[in-house]
Amino acid sequence: MQIYDTGTSSQREPEPGGNEAGHSALVHDHIAAEVRRAGGWISFDRYMDLALYAPGLGYYSAGAHKLGAGGDFATAPEISRLFGACVARQCAEILAAVDEGSILEIGAGSGCLAGDVLQGLERAGCLPRRYSILEVSADLRARQQDHLGRCVPHLASRIAWIDSPPAARFDGVILANEVLDALPVTRFRWSAGALAELGVGLERGRFVPVPRPASPAMAAQCERLRAAAGADWPDGYESEYCPRIAPWTLAVTSALGAGAVLWFDYGLPRAQYYLPERASGTLLCHYRQRVIEDPFLRPGLQDITAWVDFTALAEAGEEAGFGIAGYTNQAYFLAGTRVDAEMRSLAGQDQNRYARLANEARRLMMPGEMGERFKAMAWARDLGPPLAGFGLRDLRHTL
Repeated sequence: MQIYDTGTSSQREPEPGGNEAGHSALVHDHIAAEVRRAGGWISFDRYMDLALYAPGLGYYSAGAHKLGAGGDFATAPEISRLFGACVARQCAEILAAVDEGSILEIGAGSGCLAGDVLQGLERAGCLPRRYSILEVSADLRARQQDHLGRCVPHLASRIAWIDSPPAARFDGVILANEVLDALPVTRFRWSAGALAELGVGLERGRFVPVPRPASPAMAAQCERLRAAAGADWPDGYESEYCPRIAPWTLAVTSALGAGAVLWFDYGLPRAQYYLPERASGTLLCHYRQRVIEDPFLRPGLQDITAWVDFTALAEAGEEAGFGIAGYTNQAYFLAGTRVDAEMRSLAGQDQNRYARLANEARRLMMPGEMGERFKAMAWARDLGPPLAGFGLRDLRHTL
C-alpha cells in the first residue's frame, strides 16, 4: 500500500476525531487486557492480529474508511482502471485454458479490481462462471457490493461473497492483490551475536517492544534468513518474517484444481529482503495517506504492513502442490499484458482521456512509484502455456 502523500516537515500529522479516538481507546484496552492475561508479554504477530482483525474492533473488522480518496492508502485498482484491465487479460488467458472456469478474489478491497476484471472479461467474451469474493471485513463487503451494483449490475447473478475458503474444487483463477502484506509477522532483533524475539508489553499504559530470548525454532528460522542474505547482520539488526504465509496460503488455495493463483504485493526475494543494510526491517503503518513508523500508535485506526518475502511465497506454493509459473515486477507484468493496448481501448478517440491514462500508467509502472516495489507471482496447476504477464522478464532466478 505504497501510494501515499508523505507530507513535509511543516505539515502536521492528522489527528483522529472524537469517535476515532474513542474507538482506538477500545482497541487499546482490548489488547492491553490480553497482554495482562498473558503475564505482561504477547508476541508481535498476536498484537498485529488483534489490531487488524479483532472482531468488531480491528482495523479490517471495524468501519473505518480505508481505501482510495479520503482513506488511509490507495491500491493499484483505485489508481487506475488499467491495472484491472491488464489483470483481466491474464485471467482471460487462464480461463481459456480450463473448462467452465471461475474466479475467487481474496480480500477485494473497494471492489474496483473485481469490477474492472469483470468488465474486461466481458469485453473479451470470457466471463467466469462464478466470481466469488472472500472478504472478512463487513464494511468492505458492503462497499464492494455497492460498487459492483453500480458498475456491473447485470452481472450480479455471477457474483457471490463467501465467509471462508471454498471446500468444493473449482478450476480457474484465484486473485490476491495486497493481501499478504497484512498477514501478521513475527519480529526479531540480532544483538551481540544473540537473537531475541521482539514482543509487546505495557509500560505506564503504553504498548512497548519487549525482547525475550528466541525459541530454538525462531533461531533456526532466522539463521536461514541470515544465510540467504550472504552476510552477517550488524549489531541491533531488526526485522520480521511471516510464519503464517504457508498455512494461510494453503488454506485459501487448496480448492483450486486446474488454473493459477495470481499474487500482487510489495516485497522482495529473501536474499534482498534480509540484507544487512535493511537493518530496521520493513514494517510500516498507514493512516490518512501518511506513512507511520510506530505500530503502537492509534491501534485499530492505522493499517500495519510488512513487505512480502517472495521466496517464502514460492516455497509455500511448492508445498501446496503448485508450480511457480512466473515472478516479475508490476511494470513488466503490465507491459506483458499489453497495458498500451488497454490505454488505447479505454481512451477511444478522447486524447485528454488518453493523456490521463498515460499518467496513471506511469504511477503504476515507474520504478520510483509502484513499478519496481510491487511484484507479481503466479502459482499454476495443470496449466499449459506460459502466462503473458510473466513473459517479458522472468525473475524466478532471484528467488
